[in-house]
Amino acid sequence: MVLMLTLGLLIFLILGMPVAVAIGLSAVGAAFISGPATFSAAVVAIKMQASLHSFIFLAVPLFILAAKLMNNSGISHRIFGFANTSLGFLPGGLAQANVGASLLFAGMTGAAVVDAAGLGQVEIDSMTKNGYPKDLSVAVTAASSTIGPIFPPSVPMIVFSFVSSVSVGRLFLGGVVPGLLMTAGLMIMVAIVAKRRDLPRQPVPTLKLLAREFMAAFFPLLTPVILLGGIWLGFFTPTEAAAVAVVYAFIVTVFVMKELKLKEFINIFIDTAKEAAKITLIVAVSAFYGWVLMRSGLTITIAQKLVALSSNPLVVLIVINIFLLIIGCFLDSTVAILILGPVLMPVINQLGIDPVHFGVVMVLNLMLGLMTPPFGVILFVMSEVSGMKVENVIKAVLPYLIPIFIVLVLMIFIPGIVTALPNLLMN
Repeated sequence: MVLMLTLGLLIFLILGMPVAVAIGLSAVGAAFISGPATFSAAVVAIKMQASLHSFIFLAVPLFILAAKLMNNSGISHRIFGFANTSLGFLPGGLAQANVGASLLFAGMTGAAVVDAAGLGQVEIDSMTKNGYPKDLSVAVTAASSTIGPIFPPSVPMIVFSFVSSVSVGRLFLGGVVPGLLMTAGLMIMVAIVAKRRDLPRQPVPTLKLLAREFMAAFFPLLTPVILLGGIWLGFFTPTEAAAVAVVYAFIVTVFVMKELKLKEFINIFIDTAKEAAKITLIVAVSAFYGWVLMRSGLTITIAQKLVALSSNPLVVLIVINIFLLIIGCFLDSTVAILILGPVLMPVINQLGIDPVHFGVVMVLNLMLGLMTPPFGVILFVMSEVSGMKVENVIKAVLPYLIPIFIVLVLMIFIPGIVTALPNLLMN
């Protein structure tokens, strides 16, 4: 059964099957082989349906809708314009603005692919038109897009909360400092590259210009303030915050930006429905996959092996992260969280590791997988957006994984980077 679950999934993915189909076929095949007498379609349906009865998971399609409303209303240009004005005078100019814009955009989207596909096109076009090498533009855009799932709100953190029952609000707050550290690390990397490649920079902006660009982006910039402030002050839950985000995004796009037409709204709702349906199907089949995995006894074996490995939580955490780095190269981050989250959480709880700390570390670790071959989604998105070959995108992106990896290591060894803010504000 275990062989069918693991090798079957990898083979199906290598053959190019959709992720949900690959997970479902490997799980159904393993379940049938292990016990054809007790296996039935009803069991599959019950396990899949039960997995979707979650109020927390409702936040995922709502945040997707809010992000698409924001992303299709000209907000990308305003965010990048403000970031360029406020950061363009630093070494690397537009590349620094690229990183800063991703941090600002992260407070609205919560997904790396949304950042890379939406804001990425604006950033790459602007940088290449101003004489920046395309490989640099693509690399900075790809690397900075990973800030989105770390800085709140975060769709992967909602998924982790869904499988682990850890507070979404605490996970969101736990991602604030790591998100800022990732931004700082990437900006330092850009500054080093800028000096080596003699990249241009802009003059220091006047207060008048800075104020004008800030006001142009003011309402979009309020989004994370409203969401985090509302959660922190107890006005609404994270799921309710997602609904608030949709309403706020609608008000901003219709009454403030006034750039969306009825036809565009229809397309946005259709795109949201498609994306939400895809994620929902992955969640459902992953739940059945996880159930089969538990029946195989593999989850218990893994937990026992990890606990027996060392009594030192730090050693086990390092081993788990090495494992996740490898898994992230082959599995989509959402799938990895859905399958491995329930397997690893008993180990985390038994060793006394803070689940919020582990959740944020796990999400950041898997974000590195978005930029590593052979299945790094961001690599393919950047190739499509920029017109560069995937192999050239990989070559350009790899050096920018270094500052993100350093932040990951710091988070592993210094839990307070993640836990200090939620402990301060939500205890």
